[in-house]
Amino acid sequence: MENKIDQDKPASSRTLELIVLVGFQGAGKTTFALQRFAGTHVLISKDRLRNNPHPERRQQLLVAAALAAGHSVVVDNTNPSVAERGALIARAREAGARVIGYLFASSLEACRIRNASRSGRDRVPDVGIFSTVKRFEPPSLSEGFDELWFVETLPELCFEVRP
Repeated sequence: MENKIDQDKPASSRTLELIVLVGFQGAGKTTFALQRFAGTHVLISKDRLRNNPHPERRQQLLVAAALAAGHSVVVDNTNPSVAERGALIARAREAGARVIGYLFASSLEACRIRNASRSGRDRVPDVGIFSTVKRFEPPSLSEGFDELWFVETLPELCFEVRP
């Protein structure tokens, strides 16, 4: 199921959404976000805030501002813990937005292989991936998600999405 917004409708009549992507580095989250939501949602990622001394705070401000302006948002980070997701969910609720989570089910080895093919700043050191693995808590509806989807990354960065 794709969460496309009818762009011909005025912003006030669209369903406001916060999409929270959850998964290890190299799972395909950014590609998925660009394929599914580029034309309908604001993409916010701490990867784009590398020079900011407080990326978490800046991300929260950007999410709040986009939602307040009536724009749906995709948060493209690993979002590995209940606490990290909780702060985003709270922002969405303040704005009256639906919260939809996508859990990327890629294996650690598959993520490491995809990550190894990256170059420059896009490549995450293995220690960063292992740090995410240590902090990882699977998401659940009880956190406040309205919907939770399971994403399998297939060859050539195609995606299978199921409840």
